Amino acid sequence: MSTTSSSLAKKIGFWSATAIIIGSVIGSGVFMKPASMAAQLGSPIWLTVIWIIAGIFSLFGALIYAELGAMIPETGGLYVYFKRMFGDFVGYLYGWAAFSAINTTGIAAISFVCAQYADYFLHLPRLHTITEHSVIWHIPFIGDLFPLENIGVKSLAILLVILFTTINYLSTKAGSIFQVVSTFIKVAALVLLVFGIFFSGAGDINNFFTAENPKQNGALLAGIMAALSGAFFAYDGWINITFIAGEIKNPQRNIPKSLFTGVLTCIVIYVLVNQAYLYVMPVESIATSSLVAADAMTIAMGSMAGAVIAALIVICTLGAINGNAMATARVTYAMGKDKIFLPWTGKAHPKFQTPGNALVLHCIWICMFIITGSFDMLADIMVFMTWIFYGLGAVGVFILRKKMATTERPYKIWKHPLVTLLYIAFTAFFLGATIYNDVSNYLAGTQPVINSLLGLLITALGIPLYFYYKKKNK
Repeated sequence: MSTTSSSLAKKIGFWSATAIIIGSVIGSGVFMKPASMAAQLGSPIWLTVIWIIAGIFSLFGALIYAELGAMIPETGGLYVYFKRMFGDFVGYLYGWAAFSAINTTGIAAISFVCAQYADYFLHLPRLHTITEHSVIWHIPFIGDLFPLENIGVKSLAILLVILFTTINYLSTKAGSIFQVVSTFIKVAALVLLVFGIFFSGAGDINNFFTAENPKQNGALLAGIMAALSGAFFAYDGWINITFIAGEIKNPQRNIPKSLFTGVLTCIVIYVLVNQAYLYVMPVESIATSSLVAADAMTIAMGSMAGAVIAALIVICTLGAINGNAMATARVTYAMGKDKIFLPWTGKAHPKFQTPGNALVLHCIWICMFIITGSFDMLADIMVFMTWIFYGLGAVGVFILRKKMATTERPYKIWKHPLVTLLYIAFTAFFLGATIYNDVSNYLAGTQPVINSLLGLLITALGIPLYFYYKKKNK
């Protein structure tokens, strides 16, 4: 059964599509990841370079998937493409991974950050450290989870997920309107942050070039790979537009145009924001900051400005929760429609024309991740698993160029095959280095969980489900 026959309405135009991309990308990463990236690199120059490299490869990925999205404008995104490229099993494996380890961990991580910045005002309750560590869920060979850690922040994050699931359950139109408004506020907040800091005169240009203890040799290489993972988390979300391709007006024109516009806008914003942080904070201070955006504004313009930015960041991350919740449930919906996953997830709501059942299932799974995880763990699982499939999709482009040679391609990848091969090679290197880093850090005791292997384990657990539904459908 094809997912082409989606019963979801076409209600999303170019500006809504671009807003969904920018809104899904600019969520929590640019506010949380610079601190860990600064600690990993110890160098302001490398910090800037990593944001640019990650941006360029994210743009390459967007150009590759623009060809696929314009050629196959169906709801379900990568799930639909992988079925065409490699067959039902790989399509299912992506869909399951998207549900179980990619999209849900991403939303959980963003919700976590939103709640953390809201805590700037709310002072949410937290248990004593001894109590927090009194309950440990041990996963053999993988690591330990602490469900009671940061319980106040986790509870608020869960409430936010339930709220935005409800909005998108009731109306796709309401979800897209909220996305456009929150994206506008988000970009305005970041412009305010950049201009506010640069015109404050409270910074030092030397911060762009000097560092007390820059990493070198092997430590620098390990730091670069870890920092790339952080930057890729911040850039991720552009793929969401392909999940809702079946609901976009004039998709052949609007998908490539919105992808290019959205990702390029995010690169410019991210580089400027990080330069603003560096202007008022040496790389060592960024490395130790838990709320780097609020801290930078406080230094530049006083505590009131820090509070304003913290409030605007809450709005920014609300938009990212909404954009991701709206888009990602469409993959599970497409799988349910094809009857290779819980069939009831493939039913559109008769009144609201939304993938209501898929949204509810996602909500439950995301809440479980929030309880068990921390921001960095969730972000790292999402990035590692995402890039496995991004690389696989780039390989699949060569297959589709043969399989569907006569199909019209309204948009073709810029400088193919060079850009596509470069993207594949970089992805393979990045994934290998990430596993090596994760295992090394776990053995050294600096990381409680081998995040990449946990992502692979969760994905592997879904394989028996595929054979169950395949047998049942026969």
